[in-house]
Amino acid sequence: MHIGVIGAGSAAAAATYVLDETRPEATITVLEKSGGVCGRAATRRRGSITYDYGANYLKDEEERVADLVTEQLSAEGLVSIGEPIYVFDEEGTISEGRDNEGKKWTYRDGLTSVAKRLFGATDATVHRRTRVEGIRRDEGVGTWTLSDTDGEEWGPFDVLLANPPAPQTAALLREAAWDDPLRAELADALSAVEYRRIWTAILGYEFELSTPYYALVNPGKDHGIGWIAREECKPGHVPDGESVLIVQANHDWSVQHLEGSPEFVTDELAGLTAAVIDDERLADPAWVDHQRWRYALPETGVSSGVVDSAAAQDLYLLGDWVAGEGRLHAALGNGLDTGERIAHEQ
Repeated sequence: MHIGVIGAGSAAAAATYVLDETRPEATITVLEKSGGVCGRAATRRRGSITYDYGANYLKDEEERVADLVTEQLSAEGLVSIGEPIYVFDEEGTISEGRDNEGKKWTYRDGLTSVAKRLFGATDATVHRRTRVEGIRRDEGVGTWTLSDTDGEEWGPFDVLLANPPAPQTAALLREAAWDDPLRAELADALSAVEYRRIWTAILGYEFELSTPYYALVNPGKDHGIGWIAREECKPGHVPDGESVLIVQANHDWSVQHLEGSPEFVTDELAGLTAAVIDDERLADPAWVDHQRWRYALPETGVSSGVVDSAAAQDLYLLGDWVAGEGRLHAALGNGLDTGERIAHEQ
């Protein structure tokens, strides 16, 4: 059996891990448009500094996901964040909150390690910087063929997994060479999945903050900032005497400034951060980085009927948007589910 996978996100990594174990005879080919893996669970490095600029951590809410990262995969380098999460309101007033958070995990090398370890435990071939732009369905033999932006074809595949965010998967399906009414129905359903837009600023400082919390969250979504996290609370990420803040604007602010320049956005978010934490030094970071997430977090999901209809054609949709929850543990759990389903049905 030949299996093709579009996207090397965390769900795809988990599904690949399951399939490698349950269907060892299968050949698995993963095509990833970027230079990394794990999708929006993303990590960058700057000298001796490591920072997670997408998903901030992995929660232990799902027992099988917790078992995956602590028992099945090597737990070496897996670290937890001990400090709590506080809340702030529309005026920027901070108060204690978020009790019973459970464990908050990352790796010394960053969250991308979870996908790297999952793929690394398999015989799958991952082709990075390979952007899929075409899908073709050969109904006569029931296989899938992919084409990339360099004109190369991949396949044929007996089974196809699609891991990109719903709007991107929908765009591929709309243009697919697939003569079946289901193609348009799937594209319409996936296009209806709503996403939160998020501008993220990474702010670096040559001094160390002293606060009782790891992060601040604005649960009312009524402030320009939705989240501020101290990366130095993650063991191994930031050298002593320095601070790195991951600042995520809320959806409305991000939409309003979606096409703003990175310089403007990071400057504005640094100023808002200084006001919330009440430390004017934070308005002038020593260095900055940024990321504009057009598809940051799914606000809605797709029905199981849509997923089942696609699976009946050997097309498996997977990701946090299929799980219906924009969280890393949900994406990994959905990947495990999908891998087990394919192993059972194929």
